[in-house]
Amino acid sequence: MQPNAVKAYQSVDKTTMSGRETEARVLTQAALKLLDCQRTWDDPDRNKRLDEALRYNQRIWNIFQMEIASKDNPLPANLKRDLLLLSRFIDKRIFDTMAFPATEKLNILIKINQNIAAGLRGSPSGPI
Repeated sequence: MQPNAVKAYQSVDKTTMSGRETEARVLTQAALKLLDCQRTWDDPDRNKRLDEALRYNQRIWNIFQMEIASKDNPLPANLKRDLLLLSRFIDKRIFDTMAFPATEKLNILIKINQNIAAGLRGSPSGPI
């Protein structure tokens, strides 16, 4: 595909994507970044890539927290509460992993992102 055609496709893709699709896409991207860190754990630039992946994941979940807490959010109260509790767990896991890096600590973050992305897409989750 020609470079201009790729840019045009990406532009259309971004403008036609629904909110749910966008959320699923960024969650999948976060899971992929964390998975890449696991797969290349012993590489010399691990700390830099791990920090970037964790901060990317944290930004996504911070945005979700703001959206969930918004007064005009239409989600049922119990679902909002559960999502905020989940986001608090994710925050704790991210900070713990930043302080004490271990590859197995990424598993739950990857799985949560994958499962929520699959739910947003309306499809069963599976490995990336």
